[in-house]
Amino acid sequence: MLIKKGSEIKSIQGNEGSEIKQYFHPHNTLNGISFSLARFTLEPGKKSRNHKIKSSEIYYILEGVAILKIEHESYQLEKDDSMYVPPMSEQYIENIGSTNLRFLCIVEPAWKQEDEIILE
Repeated sequence: MLIKKGSEIKSIQGNEGSEIKQYFHPHNTLNGISFSLARFTLEPGKKSRNHKIKSSEIYYILEGVAILKIEHESYQLEKDDSMYVPPMSEQYIENIGSTNLRFLCIVEPAWKQEDEIILE
């Protein structure tokens, strides 16, 4: 068993000004998982960079309001909403609310920098 306490996980800064806490990833988990789980925080008006990733993703909104753009479709997501993003889909998420947007991102197989393509 492995417990990850949020208060003990150091945040890193993402390319788009987001704060990221990597909870689980194969490199920091001893039980051989193949996915990664991270929590992101985006300030009001901020958005992730337009990108594609070779893995599938699930976004789960913890708080705030977002637009998740996947290919040519936009989806409004709020607290407790989740959405699947297929592999190699052009995408970004934007905080359209007045408070911080916090969401989980589950990536299968686990996120790797070399699997992500920045499009802007």
